[in-house]
Amino acid sequence: MNAVADALLRVDGLTRRFGGVIASDGVCLDVAAGELHAVIGPNGAGKTTLIGELTGEIAPHAGSIHFDGHDITALPVHRRSLMGLARSFQITSLFPHFTALENVALAVQAHAGHSFRFWRAARKEVSLREPARAALDRVGLSHRADTIVAGMSHGEQRQLELAMALATQPRMLLLDEPMAGLGADESGRMVQTLRELKGGMTILLIEHDMEAVFALADRITVLVYGRVIASGDPATIRANDEVRQAYLGEQEAVAHG
Repeated sequence: MNAVADALLRVDGLTRRFGGVIASDGVCLDVAAGELHAVIGPNGAGKTTLIGELTGEIAPHAGSIHFDGHDITALPVHRRSLMGLARSFQITSLFPHFTALENVALAVQAHAGHSFRFWRAARKEVSLREPARAALDRVGLSHRADTIVAGMSHGEQRQLELAMALATQPRMLLLDEPMAGLGADESGRMVQTLRELKGGMTILLIEHDMEAVFALADRITVLVYGRVIASGDPATIRANDEVRQAYLGEQEAVAHG
C-alpha cells in the first residue's frame, strides 16, 4: 500500500505549544484509506493534543491537516464531523437512563443536525432506529438494544460509544484509548470488534495496550515529547532500537507476543 498516494488523512508539520511545552513538534503523519493506523507513546508524548488537533478542538500554531484532499486545518469540529471524521470515547456522552438503542438513535439524529429537544421523536422514529440497530449489530450489542445504559458494564458502554460513532457513517474513526479501564475479557471483545471493522473503515487508534496495538495495526507511529520518532509496520517498530529505548522497554515482550 502506498500510504502517501492513498492517504485519506495527511498531517504535515503540525506544531502546538502550551507555554514553554511543545506538545506537537512538527508532526507528520499519513493515514491510508482503509488502514488501521495506531499512534503510541509514553504519557506526555502529545497523543491527546494530536487527536484534539485532528478533531478541531485544539488549533495548531503551525502545520496543516488534509482530509480526503481538503484542507481542514481551520475547520470547526462540526464541519469535520459532517465530512466524515468521527471521534469516539471522549466526545460522546451517554444518556444513562435511556436504552442503548435510544442513545444510538440520538447520535444519528444529532449528526443530521437536529436538536436533542426532539429526543422523544428519536426514540420512535423508524428512520433513526433502523441505522441505530445496524450500528449496534456491528459492535455486537444487538441483544442489548433495549437495555438501560446505566445497567450495562463499562465494556458494553465503550462498545455503545463506538456504535454511536459508527451510526453517523464516518469515513474515518479516531479512537482515543478504547481499551482504557477494560478487563481482559472486555478488551478481547473490543479487539475483536475492531478487527471486524478493520479494512472496511479507516481507523486512527491511540492506545496504551501494546498487545492490542500489535494485534490490530497495519502501521504504527511513535510519538515521544511531541515528535514522531518512528513510523512503519509492526515488525519495523518492534525492531527499532530508538522506540524500544524511548517507550517499549519492558513492554517489548508483550509486543512480541
